[in-house]
Amino acid sequence: RLPVPKLEDTIRRYLNAQKPLLNDDQFRKTEELAHHFEKGIGRELHEQLVAQDNQNKHTSYITGPWFDMYLKAREPVVLNFNAFMSFNPDRKSEYNDQLIRATNMTFSALRFMKTFRAGYLEPEVFHLNPEKSDTQMFKKIIRFVPSSVSWFGAYMVNAYPLDMSQYFRLFNSTRLPKLDKDELYTDEKAKHLLVLRNGNFYVFDVIDKDGNILKPSEIQAHLKYILSNNSPAPAFPLGYLSSENRDTWALLRKNLLDNGNEEALQKVDSAVFCLSLDDFPVKDFVHLSHTMLHGDGANRWYDKSFNLIITKDGTAGINFEHSWGDGVAVLRFQNEVFKDSTTTPAISPQSQPASVDSSRAVQKLDFKLNDALKAGITKAKQKFDASVEALSINMIQFHEGGKDLLKQKKVSPDAVAQLAFQMAFFRQYNQTVATYESCSTAAFKHGRTETIRPASIHTKKCSEAFVTELSKCSTEELQHLIVECSKYHGRLTKEAAMGQGFDRHLFGLRYLALSKGIALPDFYQDQAYARLNHNIISTSTLVSPAVQLGGFGPVVSDGFGVGYQVQDDWIGCNVSSYPTRNGKEFLQSIYKSLEDIFNVLKGKKIGS
Repeated sequence: RLPVPKLEDTIRRYLNAQKPLLNDDQFRKTEELAHHFEKGIGRELHEQLVAQDNQNKHTSYITGPWFDMYLKAREPVVLNFNAFMSFNPDRKSEYNDQLIRATNMTFSALRFMKTFRAGYLEPEVFHLNPEKSDTQMFKKIIRFVPSSVSWFGAYMVNAYPLDMSQYFRLFNSTRLPKLDKDELYTDEKAKHLLVLRNGNFYVFDVIDKDGNILKPSEIQAHLKYILSNNSPAPAFPLGYLSSENRDTWALLRKNLLDNGNEEALQKVDSAVFCLSLDDFPVKDFVHLSHTMLHGDGANRWYDKSFNLIITKDGTAGINFEHSWGDGVAVLRFQNEVFKDSTTTPAISPQSQPASVDSSRAVQKLDFKLNDALKAGITKAKQKFDASVEALSINMIQFHEGGKDLLKQKKVSPDAVAQLAFQMAFFRQYNQTVATYESCSTAAFKHGRTETIRPASIHTKKCSEAFVTELSKCSTEELQHLIVECSKYHGRLTKEAAMGQGFDRHLFGLRYLALSKGIALPDFYQDQAYARLNHNIISTSTLVSPAVQLGGFGPVVSDGFGVGYQVQDDWIGCNVSSYPTRNGKEFLQSIYKSLEDIFNVLKGKKIGS
């Protein structure tokens, strides 16, 4: 179970995170409020939270508040919450044809769904010592140990089974807009796939009456029919509604239902997943990121648990809604689909589609729109276009080193990437700001995420040395500063992964106070608390053989959204920003920081 940290630990960690962001006077005030909170109302709330947690052993203390946080948010899901991960291309280039890839990936996704529902999907396990635990022998033995104690057997060899409770929401699931708080809806009985092309909605069954997956050649035939359908784009594409403010969308949805669209919407909401087929090829990585993060607004249904997007040239990616689950579940699905569709593809370039009557099997959904709905769609499109217009995405690849060299120098690759972001921001804006790094707590029952706070007194000191005090420091001193940053970041990462961060605990206490009608404690009204939670640099990392790159929008209007990956011999970075920040300059600054760090680690003297 996810532990509730000790209150004194949380306060200490919170103050450590505040220190680099505040001057001495501000810090004294924040410290005073924190200790007052720890001895008074904070202590009472903490005891109530622990008692409540002990009564709800079937879940974790963060589950309810975290779902609420997502589902009560009223901002549009696109750019604010939905993230994307794009697939690597198939190594066999002829398999990257849009129809072939769409058929193969759809079939593999359905195989994953069936395997999962039958209880045959291999458990997700984090192996700290894979030589011992990631073996056939271990799997054979652990299979016969009763499940109530099998996790303990895994712990003994440093293998940590991860929570898979989110997986069922991958399929047949949608976030439904409701006033004040949305709902998650899942209908596992539905057998059809939703396909979007040119803003038009199509559905066809992919599971037959006996629960078997439709033959690949039939899926291919139906997708070919949709790809060759020359219906014009609708004058009022419904997809835009799922990009609206949630309350606005909730009212428009009610209007849609009242206007005779209940059956069509039910088809959309209950579909196994949404396959979006785009009619253009991808030009470059920046175009790829824009396509997968937001697209044109008409050919997506952002409320589905995920959209599998495949462009004209067979480039594929996933855009996923974030309230139901985190990157770990989506990444597992993506890894399996990539592996299955590339190593054992269901169809080949030589395969012929089945001779079936697709015009009967495929249903095009028509929506009845009144003037208010047409006006609503027009307004949603205007807002969507304006948001997307304001968004910049930039990226770099640093090829002067990666994970291998950093491990050789005994520093953490993730710590170095995060240090480069801190140094870059300091170089560009001459300040240290609130920074967020996501860390999964899936090692615990119903764990979600915890925050690592990469901005520390160590990264601040190191940034100052590299940016403003270079002439005063020897290469050895700079190396020592990098090592200190790495050690501290390693400690924060370990604490967060073990449920010993401070962000979720403080969030849970605040949620409890509000739910009990208690006046919000002064601690939470401190400007420094608000500033720490205004995450100007929001970061997330992933490395996988299936994934080419991932990204998300900035979480605040004056922020950067940083998706990054540290590979064996290179580092990739994808940055989103709005006009108040210059993402291109930030990336150039990150590149310079990485260059400096690597040169220092190699023992070279660097110039300012």
